[in-house]
Amino acid sequence: MTDDTGSGLPVDDVVDYCHTQAGLLSGRVETMRDEADALLAEIDETMAELRSYLEDHTNATPATDGPSTPAGPDGGGPDIEAFEDLEQDVEKKQLLVEAKQTRMQAFQNLAADYTELAAELQTDVEDGDEALTRVVQFEADRDAPAYFEERETMLETAQSAGERSETGDGTEADDADSQDDATGE
Repeated sequence: MTDDTGSGLPVDDVVDYCHTQAGLLSGRVETMRDEADALLAEIDETMAELRSYLEDHTNATPATDGPSTPAGPDGGGPDIEAFEDLEQDVEKKQLLVEAKQTRMQAFQNLAADYTELAAELQTDVEDGDEALTRVVQFEADRDAPAYFEERETMLETAQSAGERSETGDGTEADDADSQDDATGE
């Protein structure tokens, strides 16, 4: 649908913006998925090391008739500290994977919401300004700028424009002040 009201901003441009944002979010999800897969591969490798370590020390321990004392690092027995370090490493990586999965879900949800908004705008809105207002409100409601580190959202653009007009950047009042300065008043 195009904007026939003459406001200057076609609804199609706002719809394209929503699709672009959804695509960027989906791309970020893929990147996070690759990172999570790499962490899972590291976890698998560490778990294999742990299993191998345990098997080596289980098979190398001779049976004794009396009570035994734990062998330390120099006694040829298992190095408990090294084992615990590997275990902590696995736990940290598992927490990172869980955090990435949670973040991926949030990005996927926002991408789906942008796609849904684009469809609504395309079918229900004829005025570009109304479409823009809905996108800005949508982004404010969902804290969309937090998802786009390297890109400015419509919300941020609107906020920047509002701040510039509030501070008088390039406004007529600034021009009047400049004229007063030039005339010495």
